[in-house]
Amino acid sequence: MTELTVGRDSLDRARLLRLLQDYGVYLGVAVLLIVNIALTPHFLSTENFRTQAVQVAPVIVVALGMALAIGSEGVDLSVGSVMALATSLVSLYLGYGMWFAFLAALLGGVLVGVANGALVAFVGVQPIVATLALMVAGRGLALVLLPQLKDVRDPGMAALGSEAVFGIPYLVLIAAGLALLVAFVVRRTTFGRQLLAIGDSRPAAQLAGLPVRRVLILVYVASGILAALAGVLATARLTASDPTSLGTLMELSAITAVVVGGTPLSGGRVRIGGTVAGAVLIQLLTATLIKHDLPPSWTQIAQAVVIVLAVYAARERGKR
Repeated sequence: MTELTVGRDSLDRARLLRLLQDYGVYLGVAVLLIVNIALTPHFLSTENFRTQAVQVAPVIVVALGMALAIGSEGVDLSVGSVMALATSLVSLYLGYGMWFAFLAALLGGVLVGVANGALVAFVGVQPIVATLALMVAGRGLALVLLPQLKDVRDPGMAALGSEAVFGIPYLVLIAAGLALLVAFVVRRTTFGRQLLAIGDSRPAAQLAGLPVRRVLILVYVASGILAALAGVLATARLTASDPTSLGTLMELSAITAVVVGGTPLSGGRVRIGGTVAGAVLIQLLTATLIKHDLPPSWTQIAQAVVIVLAVYAARERGKR
């Protein structure tokens, strides 16, 4: 085998891995769609697509905030607890009106985000440790505010969770709008460029005079707000507040969507389109296993396999 042949093989392998990194998530979604169309009864029904879209909407909203955190070379493990805190605050303040409860939930997300950002930016705590602490504290506070499940009886919340515009549920429209907004922020604003620069190299960003601390705090505040909003959307869909279970393992789903979507854990890059596709992939995978009567534990195993494959592809690309 000549050196030219070896070089060509290496180039082909590198190209294949690059394509897998950039477009593998879309291929995965397409394969799952084909498999379900062929093997799952009534998969093409309008009701099924509506159900899948409504279920994935909160995951997309949380994953958008997670993508920002990972893009800054961090992570936010507190997103599930923020969802639980938001549902508790909604239930607690709904008597003052839907919008007051909505703002209270968002304020809870802001406060958790400020705490996360301050620990990371000013105290110097590793993001995984800082957000882990808020993950535990946030869930505990949510349970203090609302110790048990409570029905949400409000016309506005019911409409948010069930009604649609031109057949498209409000939850889906909100998730799509937020995805477009976050994509614009990342690609077209100074904040987005600063975020990517910090994720690529924080010391270099500091030497360049970028406001590293301010950007990091805003990143975690944005993640907290998006997680709180996802908690409100999930509460509206379920018409109940359950801080015990709402948001459980959401951090796993969000990280999976972001990583599978092509955003590297090393930071410096954020792929919003890939993140949305990653959330859809996880939702389709979960629905496929459920519809074919496989136990829920298989869903977590499947997600783990998908994560390993995505991280491996990113690692191989980083070597080149």
